[in-house]
Amino acid sequence: MSCNKYRDHLIVLPEDDANRQIAIGFTLCSVLNDRTIQILPPSGGLRKVLNAFKNDHIQKMYDHAGRRLLLLIDFDNDKSRLESVKSEIPSDLKNRVFILGTQTEPEGLKKSVEHIHSFEDIGKELAKDCVDKAADSLWEHDLLKINNKEQARMVEFVKPFLFDLD
Repeated sequence: MSCNKYRDHLIVLPEDDANRQIAIGFTLCSVLNDRTIQILPPSGGLRKVLNAFKNDHIQKMYDHAGRRLLLLIDFDNDKSRLESVKSEIPSDLKNRVFILGTQTEPEGLKKSVEHIHSFEDIGKELAKDCVDKAADSLWEHDLLKINNKEQARMVEFVKPFLFDLD
């Protein structure tokens, strides 16, 4: 589904199909306004995510002030990857671009959580945890802790339009 580019919205740019499936699961949250989020096809690797961001999305972000972008990547156990990716974002767009992902790869997260059976299940639970702020949140999993600051920052910016909480 595509978003109204003249209203606040979130575009998700996943690195691979596992990340795309997680994003799809996120959109299945019952209180999510699915007309404010669009999940793009997988890019096929971190470099391709960054190239798509630079070549296809930066200008559109300047054209549409309500656009937010989520780069959904694998950190591949590289502690410098988050800062490396952030360095590629123009400074005047940093507050509208978010970078989330697993410490390694989504497959490891799916295997390590007993009640998770699919990538979509991961996405559903992450969305629920964004709304409920549960103490035992999946966001606190060892493979997702890398996202703590970025996830909190993103929720602050997108929760008002992404979730119907009235």
